[in-house]
Amino acid sequence: MLTLYPAIDIRGGRAVRLLQGDYDRETGYDADPVDAARRWVDGGAAIVHVVDLDGARDGAPANLGVVTRIAAAVDVPVQLGGGLRDRRSVEAGFAAGAERAVLGTTAQRDPALLGGLADAYGDRIVASVDARGGRVAVEGWERATGTAVESAVADLGGRGIRRFVYTPVEVDGTLEGPGLDRLGQILAACEAADAELIYSGGVGSLPDLARLRDFGSAALSGVIVGRALYERRFTVAEALAVLAGNDDEREG
Repeated sequence: MLTLYPAIDIRGGRAVRLLQGDYDRETGYDADPVDAARRWVDGGAAIVHVVDLDGARDGAPANLGVVTRIAAAVDVPVQLGGGLRDRRSVEAGFAAGAERAVLGTTAQRDPALLGGLADAYGDRIVASVDARGGRVAVEGWERATGTAVESAVADLGGRGIRRFVYTPVEVDGTLEGPGLDRLGQILAACEAADAELIYSGGVGSLPDLARLRDFGSAALSGVIVGRALYERRFTVAEALAVLAGNDDEREG
């Protein structure tokens, strides 16, 4: 069964969503992100995925106070990304209550550091391999690199990373369906590295979740969902039912 990761993206202290990673196309939802966290957990979520968008853009965590309040308000693990670019910021995220730290820009700029963090913290360290056109994007998705996602997975897997988050930025926030074009190759790279992948981006319906559930790779372990939950395309409980294989919960 895939794990559902309801998303809480924080910018300026509020819960928001960006369209295709564009900071100029923001939709605001909860004035207090703690309200979103409580809503997802009350609905049955076993973990929440929190992104500090200000931190991702500026290169250092900017909303750790909000993270602390989220972690204190819910009794499930918090997976945190955004601006975690060195050991100190990772440890600050853990001190704020995060169970896992997601690193993207640093994973590409300093993979040796990521390997060292994996040695110290094991699978609490997660590498983000977000992509535009199949190439890894960094600095809050605003700068593309020349690195293919599969190559990044192979390199970081060789350094001890065992959990990845993958977002095809072109579909993120669109509600038009997941980006499946390269997912098979990326999952194959994860399988070769004995690693798992959490997919994110484009999920807008319960059939989208079913397509991911039925994709057929043991390496695919979870899916991050944001806008579809905020806009009530389906509930956390309905999503969990589909991910568990209950076809009665599918919608068009």
